[in-house]
Amino acid sequence: MNPLFTQNTFDWHKLIQSYAVPWGIKILATIAILVFGFWLTGLATRLIGKALTKAKMDEMLVRFLDSIIRVLLQAIVVITALGQLGVKTTSMIAILGAAGLAIGFSLQNSLSNFAAGVLLLIFKPFKSGDFVEVSGIMGVVEQIHIFNSILRSPDNREVIVPNSKIYNNVITNFSARETRRIDLVIGISYDADIRQAKSIIENLMAEDARVLKDPAASCGVMELADSSINLFIRPWVSSADYWSTRCDMLEAIKSQFDANGIGIPFPQMDVHIQPGEKSST
Repeated sequence: MNPLFTQNTFDWHKLIQSYAVPWGIKILATIAILVFGFWLTGLATRLIGKALTKAKMDEMLVRFLDSIIRVLLQAIVVITALGQLGVKTTSMIAILGAAGLAIGFSLQNSLSNFAAGVLLLIFKPFKSGDFVEVSGIMGVVEQIHIFNSILRSPDNREVIVPNSKIYNNVITNFSARETRRIDLVIGISYDADIRQAKSIIENLMAEDARVLKDPAASCGVMELADSSINLFIRPWVSSADYWSTRCDMLEAIKSQFDANGIGIPFPQMDVHIQPGEKSST
């Protein structure tokens, strides 16, 4: 016979003592854990967000990490609250772990892009507005997302590159330094005056206001090639003036060489035919 029933009389006292009081305490404790846990989670994420912001971390990465930390802490609070109610959370955690593992395998490429995006935002090999070359693609960085980055090519195409393709390959950032060196090689004919050619080039570099005085520009003989004497030309300019100065310098050198009779030879080969010996009979 149920101990709550005695001689057809329902024992309310035992019901309250055996069930209502213990479950009431458990429910109140669960509510307290949820309320205090969520409050503590909010406080922790705010403090972490402020610390990351003070560390001058990227704003998008700060928001992303804030949301991830908030979800993880809230999950811990919910699991703790369920444990207080007597729910067996061990099996639940095992099921969630197995599900997470399966999802991880199915989204392996996406997770690789995600991890690379986080690393790009943390270490910042480039930022928005930089002109870079990544995975054989050159362009201006417009946006850096968690899974991919958007570049604008020189001919104004939008190129979306997966972050794993960027982080796992060589990154060339042309905007990282304030100055760049222009490397040119100009060939002159063997009958040209080397000193005159060098003087023309040095004067052109000295007269161009975009060419920096420090570091100093240089010009000299690089090699005596098969068809020409190759001169190296190395002026330093601001990164923003690189392409315009390079194009103008090439045009000015060609014009001055033509005006002073200095030829720029094309590859050629002299073939000497020896007369064959007469066969003796």
